[in-house]
Amino acid sequence: MRRAVAEVGSNDKDRNFVTALARGLDILRCFGPSDEYLGNAELAKRTSIPRPTVSRMTATLTQLGYLRYVPQLEKYRLGPGVLDLGYRYLASEGVRDLARPYMQELADATDCMVAIGAPDGAQVTYIQVCQGNGPLVLRLDIGSRVPMATSALGRAFLAATPASEREMYYEQIRSQDPANWPAIERSLQEAYKEYEEFGFCTSDGEWNRDVSGVAVPLILDGGAQVVPFNCGGSSLRLSRRTLIENLGPRLKDVVGQVAQMVQGRSEA
Repeated sequence: MRRAVAEVGSNDKDRNFVTALARGLDILRCFGPSDEYLGNAELAKRTSIPRPTVSRMTATLTQLGYLRYVPQLEKYRLGPGVLDLGYRYLASEGVRDLARPYMQELADATDCMVAIGAPDGAQVTYIQVCQGNGPLVLRLDIGSRVPMATSALGRAFLAATPASEREMYYEQIRSQDPANWPAIERSLQEAYKEYEEFGFCTSDGEWNRDVSGVAVPLILDGGAQVVPFNCGGSSLRLSRRTLIENLGPRLKDVVGQVAQMVQGRSEA
């Protein structure tokens, strides 16, 4: 039995220590490659947290998306919220800084917006943005969100994500728009075919009729981490042909350069 994180620093003198938060993180730390599914009894034993408290914690973590409940097993597994935090951390730790000069060069050359995104449930949040100077440049800032299923950015992320992990994001998308899920799923399958053919995904006025774009995933650690990049702007000037023949290949070059930089830094 290991010592619960909640016991560390939780004395009366440390008034800044939040025991409930520490216990929640302790529960999440129990999950690993060899412990994909755990029940409340197992979590209580491993953390030394009382089982009624564990039950309340897992219920809360499930509602927030950090755990998923599997009714057939009556156990929990890590949810997309944990993965999303990991992707945000990865992208913020160096990739954004390494990529920015290449992104800005492409934005200036194409008068488009070039961005990096991180998954956020059924959406993707921009964590780096470079703008061109043209009058029809898409103006979105860091922190802006776009739909996972209908944006090029989200589609590229899903296309490069292992199929076994996509279901966690599908659940979030379905819950937001259950009536349109069949059509959304078909569009995603088409996006995956597009990715297999071209190495990128497009969205031509689908999440916003005035916006078109193309996205390429940066795949790291043998596929364990996916960081999507996109290049887009006004659909008035970006035809599908432009996306396929011009912006897509150019963005692939940018992502390839960033991948080389990341690899070189890791080998240094």
